[in-house]
Amino acid sequence: MSIANDPDTIRRMAADPELRRLAQELIARTVPYRWSHNFTWLGRPVIQFPPDLVAIQQLIFTVRPDIVIETGIAHGGSLILSASILELIGQAAEVVGVDIDIRPHNRAAIEAHSLSKRIRLIEGSSIAPEVIERVFAAAAGKKRPLVILDSMHTHDHVLRELELYSPLVKAGSYLVAMDTIIEDLPGELYPDRPWGPGNSPKTAVHSFLARNDRFAIDRDFEASLLITASPDGFLECLRD
Repeated sequence: MSIANDPDTIRRMAADPELRRLAQELIARTVPYRWSHNFTWLGRPVIQFPPDLVAIQQLIFTVRPDIVIETGIAHGGSLILSASILELIGQAAEVVGVDIDIRPHNRAAIEAHSLSKRIRLIEGSSIAPEVIERVFAAAAGKKRPLVILDSMHTHDHVLRELELYSPLVKAGSYLVAMDTIIEDLPGELYPDRPWGPGNSPKTAVHSFLARNDRFAIDRDFEASLLITASPDGFLECLRD
């Protein structure tokens, strides 16, 4: 991944233990305030940390995917983000959004957006065979899919997503598992969720990488963000 700053400077920043501690503390202290819910992208709520919004932009600009596949839609802001960058760079590509429950008001807002022509919505579990069949049909013939996983955050679900969607990703593109930060935060921050430390996207990523050597964590790219919801989650595809 191309990054603006000098890689050696980025690595020194990442190796600074006090800076890393402060970044981690900042993330932990923002969770009760739902800081990631404060932002919109072109009018739609986008539930991400600002550095991760920049990261997605960098990925799309660098990879120039011919399709972007996202699991987890929520209000649709991430779909609009991806579609807007594709539009700006003149890339003829579609954004496919998968969610088990697309609320009617969110669907209506997404479909009414000026960028809806670039977006295809698929309702259903991201790991259901019929959904996978539709996603693979949409990606048929595509040479550079980019995949972003941001739905159910339990270990088993994310691991299955990684296994199912990774064959779509080719050398030079990325498979991104969002919200791996769950593994690094106190479990009490998620009292009403089925995930937490030991049962998170990060544990799924490590299990996946232990038996799939086509992908590797892009450490320099992650380090450049400093504050991210997805440590160990930016997986670069090394070969087809």
